[in-house]
Amino acid sequence: MNLLLDTHAFLWAIADDPRMSQSARAAFLDPANALYFSMASAWEIAIKKSLGKLKLSGRWQLWLAREMTRNGIAWLPIEFRHCARVTSLRFHHRDPFDRLIVAQALLERHAILSADAIFDRYGIRRIW
Repeated sequence: MNLLLDTHAFLWAIADDPRMSQSARAAFLDPANALYFSMASAWEIAIKKSLGKLKLSGRWQLWLAREMTRNGIAWLPIEFRHCARVTSLRFHHRDPFDRLIVAQALLERHAILSADAIFDRYGIRRIW
């Protein structure tokens, strides 16, 4: 299965955070699943770090790239068609990063690994 990691799911998986459910951790670790991380999530991390809402080392970009490689996670770039799809989404979710992730999941036919139950309103398969 193709899994698009929500930003918090990636951070929690890497940190072995207890907030990550057992089924989410199992899906993350299952070698049969292809893991993807949206460039929108990298942008979200950068913004939250710059605002002081996320504590990461000064070389967080290297850490992120290393963890993605270590865990076999592929980048999902932001394409124009993803941005265009956002315009037709209902406003179940107001977060612009999550709305872009929803659009990507819908167009790429990926399930989402996320604790955020609002994603369910978009008809996306959510693993948690």
